Amino acid sequence: MKTNSNYFFQSFLILLLATGFFLGLKDFLPKKIFSEKGGNTKNVLIDSMLLDAFEAEPDLEVVENVQTKEDSLDKVPVVFEENDGIKFPEEKFENYKGNQFLIPFFEQLYQLETNQKGKVRIAYFGDSMTDGDMIVQDFRTYFQEKFGGQGVGFVAITSESAASRSSVVHEFSKNWKTQSYLNVKYPNRPFGVNGHVFFANDTAHSAWVKYKSGRSRYNTQLDHPTLFYGSGKNKNGQINYIVGKDTLRKTLLPNKILNTLSLSNNPLKQLKVNFSKADSIPIYGFNFDDGVGVHVDNFSQRGNSGIPISKFDVATMKAFQEQLHYNLIVLHYGTNVLNYGTKEYSWYDRSMTKTVNRLRECFPGVSILVVSTADKSSKYDLEMKTDSAVVPLTLAQKRYALKTKSSYVNLYTLMGGDGSMVKWTEEEPALANKDYTHFNFRGAKKVAKIIYDQLDEGYQQYKVLRKSKKVTPPKPKKKSLIDTIFSDPETPEPHE
Repeated sequence: MKTNSNYFFQSFLILLLATGFFLGLKDFLPKKIFSEKGGNTKNVLIDSMLLDAFEAEPDLEVVENVQTKEDSLDKVPVVFEENDGIKFPEEKFENYKGNQFLIPFFEQLYQLETNQKGKVRIAYFGDSMTDGDMIVQDFRTYFQEKFGGQGVGFVAITSESAASRSSVVHEFSKNWKTQSYLNVKYPNRPFGVNGHVFFANDTAHSAWVKYKSGRSRYNTQLDHPTLFYGSGKNKNGQINYIVGKDTLRKTLLPNKILNTLSLSNNPLKQLKVNFSKADSIPIYGFNFDDGVGVHVDNFSQRGNSGIPISKFDVATMKAFQEQLHYNLIVLHYGTNVLNYGTKEYSWYDRSMTKTVNRLRECFPGVSILVVSTADKSSKYDLEMKTDSAVVPLTLAQKRYALKTKSSYVNLYTLMGGDGSMVKWTEEEPALANKDYTHFNFRGAKKVAKIIYDQLDEGYQQYKVLRKSKKVTPPKPKKKSLIDTIFSDPETPEPHE
């Protein structure tokens, strides 16, 4: 009996010493083995195209050529060409904003503000930073306060962040079949503008979706609810929904590449739509807006790098553009690109350059704004500091913005630069979550104001330039410095 007691005592002592030894060495183990992240990966999708782009073996000669061009880009001033007699002052790469490339967007705002003519629509693409309409809902409010407009815009059929969204109450049945551009390269039908396509393929049970107006000042009703759906051979699909005391039934006519169906000419407080016999018909979502002022659609997707947008079908997107008339596309990515253990982002630069070029095919003439990654903190030697990949990624994002003639917001710099995420997380009241990556609602509102303020500053400058512009005869177009640096050496120069 005494031997057994000694054995258990010795075992307990060894376990106690091992625990103490481990805790004592914890501080000297590799810097990032003890992550400060919360570790909640529920509903997180993997961006397959990001993995492909990162893992692809680069052509060393191509990388060297790209690096040479990037070095040239960083050293020369950015000089713009006139657009309709307007030319913004030249900029240094370090402080690049590219408001020159927002002139069509600014002009549309000007017409709306001064003549109450037309309307303005913005597509805001993002990752988990804009999940649950974070940032975007406040960005939308700032525009609608100044230029008018009611409504939450385009909303998908299902959403992983529906439960956390307050700008619209969104519920749906669990029997929808969903395909996302994050993990499906070749969908059964083309993706919609939100990067998804939905099917009500459950023939035994009706698929349904329900919306209720949100709580914000400019979103107290569902204006002009309109269903968007694609083409198909099934001519028997129907929807039914209730307006007031009436139950209405309408047949889906999937004849064109993109079809719309207006459900009510009057605003509603809530809407539940049931789909029957609609299998194989691609369903995209509903749009809610009053048709005037500014409307902002949030196309957020957790885990997204932005690269999957390059898989958009051009014909389908042009059909969406004919219906929705976008004036500005915002690309707000970076959170998921920082997690790949690299500080060399030429591969991402190249991939996103292709993505923006595809967007220009899909939405001809639309202005594009690139929003950089925010600051993110990681643990180095027991201290939370700006992750070493943040600045290299912001430079890659600025380069592809400039190469594609897009505007650029350096969110990392504007939120305070080095160490700013630590401050936003630890100050009272906190502006970011304890993962040192994502903003809370207070921080998201501040970020929305940062982005809006840069756009508004550019718009105010545009109005001054517009007022003082001189109309001169058009001159033969020459290659800009940007075009020269990134031109294809095999392409001959045009004759004048």
